[in-house]
Amino acid sequence: MKYGTRTGNPAKARTQCAIVGVYENGQLSPSARVLDKASKGYLRKILKRNDISGKTNQTLLLHDVPNVGATRVLLVGLGNEKSMSSAKYADIARTVIGKMKATSFRTNLCCLLEVDVPGRSIEWKTQKIVESFEAGLYSFTEMKGKPPVNTVSIESVDLLLDDKSELETVLNGIAVGNALTAGISSAKTLGNLPGNICTPTYLANQAKQLAKDYSSITTKVIEEKEIEKLGMGAFMSVTRGSVQPGKLIVITHKGGKAKEAPHVLVGKGITFDTGGISLKPGGGMHEMIWDMCGAASVFGTMVAIAEQGLAMNVIGVIAAAENMPSGDASRPGDIVKTMSGQTVEILNTDAEGRLVLCDALTYIDQFNPKTVIDVATLTGACVIALGSHASAMYANDEGVAADLTKAGEDSLDRVWRMPLWEDYQVQINSAFADMANIGGREAGSITAACFLARFTKKYRWAHLDVAGSAFKGSGPSKGSTGRPVSLLFEYLNNLAA
Repeated sequence: MKYGTRTGNPAKARTQCAIVGVYENGQLSPSARVLDKASKGYLRKILKRNDISGKTNQTLLLHDVPNVGATRVLLVGLGNEKSMSSAKYADIARTVIGKMKATSFRTNLCCLLEVDVPGRSIEWKTQKIVESFEAGLYSFTEMKGKPPVNTVSIESVDLLLDDKSELETVLNGIAVGNALTAGISSAKTLGNLPGNICTPTYLANQAKQLAKDYSSITTKVIEEKEIEKLGMGAFMSVTRGSVQPGKLIVITHKGGKAKEAPHVLVGKGITFDTGGISLKPGGGMHEMIWDMCGAASVFGTMVAIAEQGLAMNVIGVIAAAENMPSGDASRPGDIVKTMSGQTVEILNTDAEGRLVLCDALTYIDQFNPKTVIDVATLTGACVIALGSHASAMYANDEGVAADLTKAGEDSLDRVWRMPLWEDYQVQINSAFADMANIGGREAGSITAACFLARFTKKYRWAHLDVAGSAFKGSGPSKGSTGRPVSLLFEYLNNLAA
C-alpha cells in the first residue's frame, strides 16, 4: 500500500474515506471539528443521537456528509482524551485498518497524526500507523493450492499534516515504517512455512538471496563438514539425526565504518522439532514449525535494516538444524564437546535449541562484537511465566538490559527482565560433564539462560526467550507474530542514533 501526506482543509479532500477521531466526552478531534463546521454541525448531530459514544475503538461510517469532499467519513473512538497511551494509539490504528479492509476504499485520508500521545513524536505516530496498517493487511497464502481472490482493494493512505514543516519528519516515519514492516512480513512468512519447505537449506538459500537483493548484505553459509571441523559437537549432536543437513548462516550488513565492531544477532533456527529421541507428544507437535521463529526474527531484522540503510555494522547468525529421531540421533545420556571446549551431558534431546546456540555463541567471538542478542523459542517454561505479552530477557550487562527495555517500550514489543543469578547455575551442574543441558522442572527458562551464559562471558550479551510471543498456535489468528523484529529494529536504531 502507498503512503503519502496531505496538508490543508480535510473537508476539501477528494478521497473515498476520511478517518477522523471523536473523544468519549463528545469532543471532536481537530479534523473532525473542521468537517463538522463544513457540514454545519452534522457530526455533532450524530454524536447527540449516541450512535457512537467515542469509546476507544468504536467506529461509525458516515456516507455523503454535507459539504465534505470525502465520499465517506469514518468516525473512530479515541476514548478519554486524558488517558491516551502508546498502546491505545496502536490499538486504534489496528481497529482502523480492520474497518478499512472490510470496506476496501481505494483512497483514504487518515487524520490521526493530530491525536496527542504523551511522550510520542509525530514520527513515532507515523511509523506506528504504517506498522499497524501493514500488519492488518498481511496474510499467509503461499501454501494455498489455489491463491484466494484478493478482495481488499486499498491502494493508498494519505496522512494529514497540520504543518508543512512536519513533512520531512513524517516522510521519514513512513520510510522507516515501510522498512520495518518489510522485515516483519518476511519473518512471519518464514515462520509460517511448513517444515517440509522451510528446511535449513531453504533458510540458507533465502539468506543468499538477501545478498543479491541488497548491496549492503553479504552471506556466508557454513556446511556440516566445516561445522564439525570447527569443533561444534553440540550443534552436530542435534543435526546428525536428520537427513536435512544443518547450516550455520552468517548474514553481514555493512552500514558502518569498515573496522567498526558489529552488533551481532543470533537466532535459533530449528526448522522442525520432534524432540528427537525424547519425543514430544503428538497433539501439539505441528506447532514446532515455529521453532525457528528466533532465526526468522533475525532474518527479518536484517531485511529491515538493509531496507532502511542503517548506518551500522550488524551480523545476523542463524543456527539452522532439524531435530529428528533416527538411528544417528543423540541419545539421552550422551556427552558432547562444544566449540568452547566445555562438555555437555545431554539429559534431554528436546532441549536442543541451547545446543545449537551455544556453539553459535562461541563462533561469534571472532567478530569482537559490541553487543550480542540471541533470540530463541527456547522453553515452554517461559510461556507459563509470561504468557504471550512479553518476551523474557536475560542479560549479563546492565546497559544492554536497559537499552532493550527502552526499545521494548518504544516499539510496544516489550520484554521483562528475568534473573540470571549464579544461584541457579548449580541446577545444570553434571557429575560426568561440565554441565547438563537441562536443570530440572524448576525455573526452566532461567536454567536455559544460565546454560547459554556459560558461553557468553567474553562480550555484552542478552538472551530473549520468545516462546510465548513469537507465534500463536491456534485460532483464527494462528501464525507467526513477527516478534521480536520490532524490538530488535528499535534497539539497533536507538544505538545508531
